[in-house]
Amino acid sequence: MELLNFAPAVERLALALGARGERLAAAESCTGGLIAAACTARAGSSDWFERGFVTYSNEAKTELLGVPAALIGAHGAVSEEVARAMVAGALVHSHARATLAVAVTGIAGPGGAVPGKPVGTVWLAWGRAGAVQAERLQLPGDRDAVRGATVAAALQRLAEAAESP
Repeated sequence: MELLNFAPAVERLALALGARGERLAAAESCTGGLIAAACTARAGSSDWFERGFVTYSNEAKTELLGVPAALIGAHGAVSEEVARAMVAGALVHSHARATLAVAVTGIAGPGGAVPGKPVGTVWLAWGRAGAVQAERLQLPGDRDAVRGATVAAALQRLAEAAESP
């Protein structure tokens, strides 16, 4: 997966965040830091990228982002509720330095599928404090394809959010 493939989307995001003086935090599970890597591959990203959290395990989601273990237990790590809580946690744990956050949690495969959540199921959430949106993605392909498509979708939604009033 080439990070250069994401350069146009990152450029759009960088320009929008920079124009508003905003900063981004990323909370990633199934992408393992690829969103942060795509963002920081751009020179000057320190002006708008605040931090990333790689919270691959359920415990990491709880310890680093404050996602309640009971929420994970009730809905599963791959759920809208957890993705939204990850965004909220990324904003809180950036200590008000980030104004926009993104979170992804999913099943990239080849294993990990459970009833109702096949390989390629990803929950993507993004937004600002009090205004978080979420979307379920069902992505085709192998592990690399699912992770790459997740990064692309996340960058697209972030750019749209950063550009909107």
